[in-house]
Amino acid sequence: MKNEPFVIERTLNAPVQKVWEAITDRDKMKQWYFDIAEFKPEVGFEFTFNGGSEEKTYVHLCKITKVEPGRTLQYSWRYQDYPGNSFVTFELFPEGNATRLKLTHEGLESFPTNNKDFARESFSAGWTYIIGTSIREFVENES
Repeated sequence: MKNEPFVIERTLNAPVQKVWEAITDRDKMKQWYFDIAEFKPEVGFEFTFNGGSEEKTYVHLCKITKVEPGRTLQYSWRYQDYPGNSFVTFELFPEGNATRLKLTHEGLESFPTNNKDFARESFSAGWTYIIGTSIREFVENES
């Protein structure tokens, strides 16, 4: 696997503040992302959630590493009982009344290569749906 991060960018027809709330408010996150029991956009805050493929669910272990309100949210992303550690970064850029959202997921090569759920293609498919469809529909349609 290449050591290049996975990057996806989409322009959302919603203001930065609305997108920021979508990526940092637990009640809003569960409507488009994952159902996270506790979440605070504070450096050092740790959170977990379950997610995976149709065949297997994984416990995700995450810790917030960077917060710039309205601009950047970054957290570590690893899996319980599996080696590897990665980082997910959401960056928001105002474009008039819209927001360009850039998601970078780096460190994918640190996960086991013998598990198709950890393949770059799996992350690509997941993030493409989450950023390209799920959050877009949420922020553009939420009143």
